[in-house]
Amino acid sequence: MAEELKGVGVLVTYPILPYLIESLDRKFTIYKLWEAENREAFLAQHAHSIRGVACNGSDGIDAQLIDVLRHLEVVATNSVGLNKVDLNKCRERNIAVAHTPDVVTDDVADLAIALMLDTLRHISAADRYVRQGFWPLKGDYKITSKLSGKRVGIVGLGRIGSAIAKRAEAFGCSIAYHSRSKKPDVPFSYHSNVVDLAVSCDILVVACPLTKETHGIINKSVFDALGKKGTLVNIGRGALVDEKELVKALVEGRLGGAGLDVFENEPSVPEELFSMENVVLLPHVGTATWETRMAMADLVVGNLEAHFSKKPLLTPAP
Repeated sequence: MAEELKGVGVLVTYPILPYLIESLDRKFTIYKLWEAENREAFLAQHAHSIRGVACNGSDGIDAQLIDVLRHLEVVATNSVGLNKVDLNKCRERNIAVAHTPDVVTDDVADLAIALMLDTLRHISAADRYVRQGFWPLKGDYKITSKLSGKRVGIVGLGRIGSAIAKRAEAFGCSIAYHSRSKKPDVPFSYHSNVVDLAVSCDILVVACPLTKETHGIINKSVFDALGKKGTLVNIGRGALVDEKELVKALVEGRLGGAGLDVFENEPSVPEELFSMENVVLLPHVGTATWETRMAMADLVVGNLEAHFSKKPLLTPAP
């Protein structure tokens, strides 16, 4: 079986973790798209050999690339999010799609709590205060706000949202949520729209998938409802938030603070946010631990291996 799989061509669209490249290379014949000097010529030369694609949540695979790969059977994305994969085109071509849920849940939920703590307690800002020598010159750092006992609203109570809720409860926080529908057997307060949820909470955490329906779901009305004492935390996708309105609300003091791991046009980040002590900025590191990235890599390889061994995908896209 190993020899049979080695004859299968897999296109890797981006420079991924060396562990994943090595794992793919041991089992398949891989084609590294990012190394091609001429993308079109590279694809024209190798398209007939490519039956699988390994991509990620930033690059994905669009309809144009799918059309070029006439023998494509399966796409394995090294991410939970599927917004960069043209799912409609894949369905049209009967191409299987796999992603990497579950294994990322703990890391992303942990980071959401870290962003809450950092934004409210100004941990990063206070660290800079010490490093810049201000403590002996200017005295004690300003008094901030605690996390314990806050009202936390979660947009999207899936795997990650539920894990965030569990962690926030340990801090004595009350939990409310918004999702497409009310969850059975969930003890938290449900709100049918995000504005009502924002009115009822001190911290709003964005943890839902990015779809056409959720694009820009966190908008001016939500910021105004959250208010000048409210905090936004986004560990979902940048485009879930109307970034221009977010910046405006923070600059004008209509929103209390923000902890952001994702942005609308990564790696570009609005420069207006750089000097704000009440804003924490991270370079999309929600899943960036060795443990999780290796588990994700194993899932990518396992899904490709399952497909080409005529077995069910381990984690098929919903």
